[in-house]
Amino acid sequence: MSETPHAAATPDAAAVPNAAAPHHMPWFMTAPGATDGLMVGMLIFLIVVIVLVGNLYFQLHALPEHRAHRTNKTQMEIVAILALLALFTHNHIFWIAALLLAFVQLPDFSTPLNSISDSLQSLVRGTRLPLPKPERHAEPVLEGGSPPLTSEPEATAAPRLLEKGVSHA
Repeated sequence: MSETPHAAATPDAAAVPNAAAPHHMPWFMTAPGATDGLMVGMLIFLIVVIVLVGNLYFQLHALPEHRAHRTNKTQMEIVAILALLALFTHNHIFWIAALLLAFVQLPDFSTPLNSISDSLQSLVRGTRLPLPKPERHAEPVLEGGSPPLTSEPEATAAPRLLEKGVSHA
């Protein structure tokens, strides 16, 4: 039984279901040549799920680095290297080590060692490092003026205050 090309081109021929097909067709069945709506919907759903899962994965993977930003620079760099190793090698032990290292605050050893190094370098060169200036305590303001510009020993400052009528009571 061969069909003629003229019979297939009529619009009524496409609307007539096959005799072997069931009378009730499911909603997701499409006519020949029509767009499959379920496939398009599942494709969009799949793309959205892949993007969301990928975003969740990368945010979870960056958790140790975000926590390490509160620590010192050396510790943050070690955590970042461990996290990158875990990302590229898929060895989860690196990520766990990075996470543990990010949550533990390591003591700062570099500042005292740098100070010792600077002191030793100045001793070798024969120069002295400038000492930090001690904080000046505020002197009492005398009547009729600002505090003195030069610091006087307390022995000379006390009689001057007594002359102005201020006592140590």
